[in-house]
Amino acid sequence: MSAITYKDSGVSLEAAQEVASSVGRLMRKTFDPRVVSTRADFASLFALDYKGKLFARNYKRPLLAACTDSVGTKLAIAFKMGVHNTVGIDLVAMSANDLVTVGAEPLFFLDCISVGKLERKVFEDIVAGIVEGCRQARLALIGGETAEMPGFYKRGEYDLVGFAVGVVDRSRMLDGSKVQLGDVIIGLRSSGLHSNGFSLVRKALLEKHKMKLKKHVPELGRTLGEELLEPTRIYVGPIRALLSSYKVKKMVRAIAHITGGGFPDNLVRVLPEGCAAEIDRKSWEVPPIFRLIQKCAEIDDEEMYRVFNMGMGMALVVSPISVQVVIRKLKREGVKAQVIGRIVKGKRAVRLV
Repeated sequence: MSAITYKDSGVSLEAAQEVASSVGRLMRKTFDPRVVSTRADFASLFALDYKGKLFARNYKRPLLAACTDSVGTKLAIAFKMGVHNTVGIDLVAMSANDLVTVGAEPLFFLDCISVGKLERKVFEDIVAGIVEGCRQARLALIGGETAEMPGFYKRGEYDLVGFAVGVVDRSRMLDGSKVQLGDVIIGLRSSGLHSNGFSLVRKALLEKHKMKLKKHVPELGRTLGEELLEPTRIYVGPIRALLSSYKVKKMVRAIAHITGGGFPDNLVRVLPEGCAAEIDRKSWEVPPIFRLIQKCAEIDDEEMYRVFNMGMGMALVVSPISVQVVIRKLKREGVKAQVIGRIVKGKRAVRLV
């Protein structure tokens, strides 16, 4: 009986080394001087006190912030479309947008890519998306893991998980404790579905109504697949610019990332006792993709607002006198923002009115 090698079982170490080399070149595009190179590379190093600029000057009582997330079943659309260079942006966005809600400066990112069979072009496309996401989020992609698992994933399928780390000074941390009655809620426009609710999306559009991903949909202005794969908007740059511009006034009281659970399950996290949030659903026009899903799924508004962002990917709670300043600043940073609600007296909850 002949011997069985690792390659016979479906894993080529030589191919993995070749891919790792090409991916390393992509990763280095996200590096800044704080990334420390090591000869062994079993672990990645990041200097927190590079030339005294990070802790000594900007942070008196620094706190590390950490987040992890995945792309979820949006990946199933990428598999069907054969498009793999955008889901990496989603991966970074889900964690980076969480980081910035506490006021943190993003520092570095790690990824884990699990795949049945390592296909170089697909893998490089995935990493290119992650690199682009890190560029937008101002994160250094300093390491990660590639797990080749023959027989565990179907051919052409994979899974992605990401981990982001940032830093915030305790005095500038945002946790909702400063939210007051009369504060105003500003919504930041989303780029579409982002990376939530795709189990419902696929059930309603692809299974129930048999819609084709490559078919042009008039109300969307493009194919269904293009709409569904629109990358999650990364808000790090605009929000960091806003927070950095007004360090003394501290106009922003809290930030909520509107992901799975929608407004009811996410905005409530930043509300103190005795405060309720009222969201005026008529204050913005809901993008067509959400109405298409609602029509096909035959569900009510309450369910839609519990699952999706409905066109608003972030919610900022700000002081009443700061509203126009905040909106103007965000507009200059390229983000459409508008008033969508207020903080009122009541049981700690989110009301959709």
